Order: sequence, then structure tokens, then C-alpha cells
Amino acid sequence: MSEVYKTQQQPSQQLQQQQQQQAQQQQGSIGIYNNKKINVIPNYTLSGMSSFDAESLPDYSEFDSESVTLDYYKESVLRPGADKMAPTTTIETITITRPLKVIAFICGVIVVVLMIMALASTDWLMAAGWRQGLFVHCIEEDSVPPLPFNIQDPPGCYWTRDIGYIKATAALCIITLITDVIATVLTGLGLKTQNHNMKYKFYRIAVLVMLVSLLAVLSALIVYPVCFAGELTMANRRVWEFGWAYGVGWGAAIFLFGAVVLLLCDKESEEIYYKERKIVHENQMRA
Repeated sequence: MSEVYKTQQQPSQQLQQQQQQQAQQQQGSIGIYNNKKINVIPNYTLSGMSSFDAESLPDYSEFDSESVTLDYYKESVLRPGADKMAPTTTIETITITRPLKVIAFICGVIVVVLMIMALASTDWLMAAGWRQGLFVHCIEEDSVPPLPFNIQDPPGCYWTRDIGYIKATAALCIITLITDVIATVLTGLGLKTQNHNMKYKFYRIAVLVMLVSLLAVLSALIVYPVCFAGELTMANRRVWEFGWAYGVGWGAAIFLFGAVVLLLCDKESEEIYYKERKIVHENQMRA
């Protein structure tokens, strides 16, 4: 009996296995794609390998991985929108030209012109038939002898007498001209530059150089008449007067004094200011 039962059981087991294989082929094999279970339905079987229809698969692109999708989501969440961006604050540098320093610069230019006129003129000291400058003296045609200082030359212009105070006055006037040119250039550089430190350094040096120029011209204007008074015994003229060139020297001294005062009074005034400016985006302006 047992043998008959075993022979009957074996065909039934084989039959069950065949039925299971046919059921798997009909239902299709289960595959895993991107951590998802999908059913692959075969069309036919060839040499133990099954093929499937590509149209049965869902559409997946190369960017459908979870890591790429998550990174893109995080980036889009963290990125602020145009309407939520905070306004930007910038600092602007504003340079304001002080009018007093401009006037001081103009005074320096005027002094240059005046000193050139004074040095080139022969009208520092005048008398009947006689004109004397810092480098040349002139004898007029209608001059009556004896000539001043016992000069024996015929009418005309000659190099000035070899006298110490005349040379000293000429030297001091040349120093005044040179130092005033330097001070005026430094003042102009101070007005032009945008560097805060260099600006005040130019002004400081310009004030000192202008003080030297002022002292030089004042010394010349004082030395000349004082020393001339010692020569009146040899003047051979009763009436003497100082010409317009000597007055131009005093005019240069006045402008120099004014330039120095303007630079000193306005030395601590600020010319560079810093201003904050807020930049608002277009979306905020529209809102």
C-alpha cells in the first residue's frame, strides 16, 4: 500500500510544480527598480530567458533619484525670493571743496603775478630824471646834473648799482616768488586730491611755505626804504618817492597774509564726508 501511495504522490507533486511555473509565467516576474517593486510581463520565453515590453515600464528620467530631488528641494527652500531680499546699504564718499581754500589758492596766484611785475619794474624809487628798480636804473633825457648818487652815465638804462641792500631786496623778492609758487601748487594739489591724509598734508606744508614767503616779502619791503634813507646825503635830489612797483610789493604781502589766514582758519574743516545709501530692490519698490 505504501508503495502505491508514493507512486501516486510523485506525479501529483510534479503536477503542482508545473502549475506554479505556469502561474509565475502568467503573472510575470517581480523586479525592483529604484527601490520599487514592479511586475515584468514577458511576451515569450527563449532558452530559459524572458524578455519584456519596454512600454510596460513607467517613465523615469536620470534626475528622478531621491538624492538629486532632495538636494534641489533644499536649495529651492533655502534660496530667498526676490521679494524677500533685504535692502543693501552702501557707504559713499562725498568730497566738498571748501570756499576759503579756493580763495587762498586764488590769492597765491595773484601774488605770483604781482611779484613778477615788481621784479621786472624799474619804478621802485623815483626822482626828477631818475628811475631805479631792483636790477636796472634808468636816466631820462631831461635829467639835470648832478645825477643821483654821483652817477656819470649818459641817458639810458643800466644795471643797478652794486649796493648791498638793493641786492638783498632783489634776493628776498625772488625767494618770495619761488616759495609762493610752491605754496600755491601745494594748495591746488590739496584741493584736487581725494586722499584724506594727503589733502591735509598738502595744506599743512602750503601754510608753512606761505609763511616763509610772507616773511621774505615783508623783510624786503622794510629793508629797502630803511637802507635808502642812509643814502639821502648823496641823493642830489630833494624830492624822492617810491614808485608803483614798491606798492605792488605791499599788495603781494597783503594777499599772502590773507592766504595764510584762510588756510589756518579753515585747516580743521572737513572736506570729506561719508554718507550711507540704502539700495532697495525693484520688487520691494513695486510692493
